[in-house]
Amino acid sequence: MPIITVASQNPVKQRASLAAFQRVFPEQAFHARGIDVASGVAEQPMSQHETWQGAVNRAANARAAQPESDYWVGIEGGIEQTALGMSCFAWVQVLGRDARVGCGQTAVFFLPSEVAELVRAGLELGEADDKVFGRINSKQGNGAIGLLTDDAIDRQAYYVQAVIMALVPFKNPQLHWSSPTPAHWVE
Repeated sequence: MPIITVASQNPVKQRASLAAFQRVFPEQAFHARGIDVASGVAEQPMSQHETWQGAVNRAANARAAQPESDYWVGIEGGIEQTALGMSCFAWVQVLGRDARVGCGQTAVFFLPSEVAELVRAGLELGEADDKVFGRINSKQGNGAIGLLTDDAIDRQAYYVQAVIMALVPFKNPQLHWSSPTPAHWVE
């Protein structure tokens, strides 16, 4: 049974990764496990690039820590101040034993001013959500998207589609894929 190492001890990210693999490869059974690794970015990434880099770093660090796995998944949530408000999103990087790499991103939504102000003041998004909504550890539950949509979309469902998008090169190995590094982010 192929092993998926998810670069997080957060059960939401582990369940989302497993669900995505099972949807993309329904004929195959997988085992997912989490590992705590460094993202190499701020606890609350504040840009698309920093968030993407966190996902890349997490996947690579998971591979270094658990080289016997078959897949390594890095999921990094982030925010970015835009002209429309503070946007919220996550990036996903999937590495395969066969050296294949996939990258995906969640949909973008905007945070209410009450949450955005707390984030600007230095709180991590999950802490800001807990404060505004009177919750405890919502980031290991329904997350900001679940709180804001009354669970029409929870954090796990939000991540599943992005992991599926990162699995596109794995689902289509007969096709050729360019580097998943956005060209304007290469330093």
